[in-house]
Amino acid sequence: MELLRQIDLTDLIRRALAEDLGQGDITTASTVAPGAQGRATIRVKEPRIILAGGVLIEQVMRLTGTNPRMTSLAPEGAQLKAGDTLAVIEGNLAGLLIGERTALNFVQLLSGVATTTRTYVDAVAGTRAKIIDTRKTHPGLRLVEKYAVRVGGGHNHRVGLDSGVLIKENHIAAAGSVTKAIQGAHRLAPHTLKVEIECETLAQVEEALGAGADAILLDNMPLADIHLARALAKSNVLLEVSGGVSLDTVRGIAETGVDLISVGALTHSARFLDISMRIQVL
Repeated sequence: MELLRQIDLTDLIRRALAEDLGQGDITTASTVAPGAQGRATIRVKEPRIILAGGVLIEQVMRLTGTNPRMTSLAPEGAQLKAGDTLAVIEGNLAGLLIGERTALNFVQLLSGVATTTRTYVDAVAGTRAKIIDTRKTHPGLRLVEKYAVRVGGGHNHRVGLDSGVLIKENHIAAAGSVTKAIQGAHRLAPHTLKVEIECETLAQVEEALGAGADAILLDNMPLADIHLARALAKSNVLLEVSGGVSLDTVRGIAETGVDLISVGALTHSARFLDISMRIQVL
């Protein structure tokens, strides 16, 4: 969970602060005495959250001139409930107030992603299936959102177009057929990259297997066809299911024996969780 400490997110945080701060915080400038010190306590107001992004609080406050001192911070991945203290941070009062919204925005979003992910992971417990994310992330936030998926117990699909081969229906149309698309990918891709192809029918699955696909994405297939695809692929080829996945359907999909279930909702529909910060003047 130390990943966010190892990635330089300074530019991302600066841009987030800049869109909020603009030319300056007029309210804080008019209400806070120069040099005043304060303590900020951040608490959870949800029945349950999986914390992600707490490690960004100090980084945000450092860039607002808070000269922060973290006196308490729950670990990443911790399960917290309403009333629990997530973090306590001390420093320059003006900096705490300037950074409040940006810091909370990161924690609320990333904890929402992690909590949603954990719900899906719990739903498939005991099966072979792994819950994975997609590239349906908010622009500019992909790395931190995919980090939050891992905090929640999920796994990452491609980070970007350069990190794997996934032939989709439009690529098949451009290449001319499933076989031609797979052959072209094998010619260009290094041996370290798996070649995955999206299939909408069992006929395409059979063609993909014959052409040497390393993995097959079953797109919006009914459960009966997913069962048949697993039988066709045996254990030699990774099977991923995508489309029509919800908490109501994910367990049944997992019980077909597929390896991966991709859920765009982990990132594109995660809810901001209710977390608040209260200030005490020191």
